[in-house]
Amino acid sequence: MSKKLKWGILGCAGIAKRAVIPGLHLSELNEAAAIASRDGEKAKQTAEELNIPTAYDSYEALLADSSIDVIYIPLPNHLHKEWAIRAAEAGKHILCEKPLALNAHEAAEMSEAADKAGVLLSEAFMYRYHPRYKTIKDLIASGAIGEVRGIRSAFTFNNPNDSKNVRFRKEWGGGSIYDVGCYPLNAARLLLGKEPQAVTVNAFFSPEHDDVDMMASGLVEFEGDVSLTFDCGMWAAFRNPLEVLGTDGIIEVPSAFVTPTPESSQIYLTANGERRQIEVPYVNSYTAQADSLYQSITNGTPLTFPTSDAISNMKVIDACLLSARERTRVTL
Repeated sequence: MSKKLKWGILGCAGIAKRAVIPGLHLSELNEAAAIASRDGEKAKQTAEELNIPTAYDSYEALLADSSIDVIYIPLPNHLHKEWAIRAAEAGKHILCEKPLALNAHEAAEMSEAADKAGVLLSEAFMYRYHPRYKTIKDLIASGAIGEVRGIRSAFTFNNPNDSKNVRFRKEWGGGSIYDVGCYPLNAARLLLGKEPQAVTVNAFFSPEHDDVDMMASGLVEFEGDVSLTFDCGMWAAFRNPLEVLGTDGIIEVPSAFVTPTPESSQIYLTANGERRQIEVPYVNSYTAQADSLYQSITNGTPLTFPTSDAISNMKVIDACLLSARERTRVTL
């Protein structure tokens, strides 16, 4: 086996500690080799807790480590562009948390920097590396539910009292559309294989939370009069379903974006008057995401989801935010 890719973690964010680093530990192809924080003691403590060999007291020191192959960026959204570009300039491949940037223009700048440096830049939508999404696409392509008439999806959670949460900082890229609404938008584009033509979004902007959107509901129009209807929120009960409605059937994904257990990864097909479970293997989506990037870095396999996809998704997010702020339909 080729040597494992060594990953450096830029920051001690919850998603890194809770999901991405454990996913790397499960990989036979990748390893979490170093972590950095501007608080050196925090980096050291996190490294000890998560069995990471090296801790740095600055992001710059991590980028200067010649042994590191890949940088994972789970920093607040407004820092993605700066540190992705700096990582690229340091010759590191990059996995950057979603959303890739604050807007499509920033995302394009990041992509250009990666291309110029000859490194890969990938957006961390882990859910789509789970094999069930290939199964769903295959079911749609086979005609199992007839012609697709629409998609419904949601991603909500309830955390309004965490006053220091970066999600509640407007200038930092806070808000539910950036944080969780991006998932239904991304999934609809993935499953339909098309880009939206227009969006209309209504949102609840909370003065208590720096005027970020704490809840949003939207209609996303695609070619062929097919639409995604979605909602997202940070002040609502937890849920993350997805449903693909066809003329002859329905595909249901009760837990569309998070799969902590084998049960949560299951999907269901209703057709010919019968609802049945479609068997899919249980995998760790974070491990699968890292392993896919390994193949691209080590073997030259094209990225499963190219950086251009991230730019396209940012264009939809931009339109949704504009629609919500101006309370109008926005065409793309």
